[in-house]
Amino acid sequence: MSTTSYTWWPVLGAPMEDGLKRVLAHDFLSGLAAGTLPREAFGYFIIQDTLYLGEYARALSLLAAKAPVDAVGTLASHAGTAVATELGLHPQLLEQAGLDPQLLHSTPKSPATTAYTSYLLSVCAQRPFHEGLAAVLPCYWIYQQVGDALVENGSADPVYAQWIESYAAPGFNQSVAEMLQVIDSTARGLSDDQLADMARHVEVATRYEWMFWDAAVRDERWPW
Repeated sequence: MSTTSYTWWPVLGAPMEDGLKRVLAHDFLSGLAAGTLPREAFGYFIIQDTLYLGEYARALSLLAAKAPVDAVGTLASHAGTAVATELGLHPQLLEQAGLDPQLLHSTPKSPATTAYTSYLLSVCAQRPFHEGLAAVLPCYWIYQQVGDALVENGSADPVYAQWIESYAAPGFNQSVAEMLQVIDSTARGLSDDQLADMARHVEVATRYEWMFWDAAVRDERWPW
């Protein structure tokens, strides 16, 4: 089923589509595709993404605890997949990029990572189920779209090409489709006001996605 065929897409999709345009135009992704992105910026991103995914898995677990019975398995499974990605692909990419995988265990969360994950955990823990779904949605959809946009030409850098391919892979596309189905089932019974609440979370999380890429290029650090 095409994403745009969902009845909720005009409300929730618009802020993500705008954010995707900004993400695809960012120096991080243009450099990734061209193979010119500094390895240090790529390493920064991979390390912070690993730290992010650990908290993202917790957010999905919180949602699973609130979910209707038919969605519990999907969300719990995806939480496990996020951890598997963290423990598998990322150390391998760092090593292939000539960076020390031990940095995964000694680097603190950046300001952007701290803000984004705190936001996700707060919404998933304290707000209704449908709002939590909205907060985690951009991470699924935007990464899928980035993978699809870049995979045809890949990257001149084989390490970057491997990262691109992981987000255009059938398994990841299946995970996105499963999450969209959970959102579709949930959105059918919601009021316009509830959908508007979801849209606000989608917009905030989409902005955080852009900030996450930007932090890697700027080598964002705490002031002390």
